[in-house]
Amino acid sequence: MDVPDDPLSTRPERDEDHAAVAQVHRSAFGGDLVATLADTLRAAPAPLSPAGFVAVDTAASGLGAAAGTGADGRVVGHVLLSASRLDAPSRLVDVLVLSPLGVLPAHQGRGLGTRLIRAALDAADARGVPLVFLEGSPTYYARRGFERADALGFRSPSLRIPPPAFQVARLSAYQSWMTGTLVYAETFWALDCVGLRDQGA
Repeated sequence: MDVPDDPLSTRPERDEDHAAVAQVHRSAFGGDLVATLADTLRAAPAPLSPAGFVAVDTAASGLGAAAGTGADGRVVGHVLLSASRLDAPSRLVDVLVLSPLGVLPAHQGRGLGTRLIRAALDAADARGVPLVFLEGSPTYYARRGFERADALGFRSPSLRIPPPAFQVARLSAYQSWMTGTLVYAETFWALDCVGLRDQGA
């Protein structure tokens, strides 16, 4: 929830935000891979349309496009929801994956990640999506609506995802028969953005 007079706010991502979003991910993660992941997921055909949200620092408005700043301020954080499928025993279920989530290093520790996650989950719930999956820190995401997925009957799409990191948020449309294996969209495989690679191999 945004607070009156707080210069930091969240809103849905717009097309004109994409360059600034890419810079957020380059700064947060180093390199171009995560920025490329976001760009490719937005453009990929999918059964559910992607949904992105940005965190904006309104105190930085007027700095110009080179600073990633639009009329309502500078984009300092971003989260993306994209479509995957759950291979449940009775049928396929359209679900969403929360990835990537990034905040500029100078703006981390101010609750922006939490706001972005809440905006994403609220939007997914409003669309009637039953489940949102992710790979990430169980300590961080457990406080933000996610649970360990394997403990709830879900199977990971890869053995390279540490079991505690495979997490799910169950939303209003979730039903108990919705168990099974998460099937990632092709983009995650094409960019090799699934789990942890053995760097010593």
